[in-house]
Amino acid sequence: MFKRDLDFDRTWAALLNSLEQIIGKKPKDLNAVLFLIGVQELGKGQKVFSKEEKQDLMHIGICKVLSLSGYYSLEGSDADGWPHWKMEKKLPNVTLAEQERLLKMHVIEYFEREYDWLAPDQTAG
Repeated sequence: MFKRDLDFDRTWAALLNSLEQIIGKKPKDLNAVLFLIGVQELGKGQKVFSKEEKQDLMHIGICKVLSLSGYYSLEGSDADGWPHWKMEKKLPNVTLAEQERLLKMHVIEYFEREYDWLAPDQTAG
């Protein structure tokens, strides 16, 4: 495994640990983190969501993090306050593993930009 891969895995693990400290439960996977981002971006606080709403929240999370690289742009919100996104450019044609890594990279960037979060091992320089 390359050093950058190991650094990336450590950064991802550190982010999950930080989220555990904030929400009291460690997110089990990328989908859980995308759901949390969707809830945050919706801005309606914690509540019980239907299965369809949970899927919509994950979609909001995906669009938000990928908007950092120009893949999506926010079109606006509907009458209920749910954001709607427009695809600006197609995602690269990559494997499922590469797609997951791309999303994780954007999630890390989201937390760095939106919440000034830095993994402890990235503060040394």
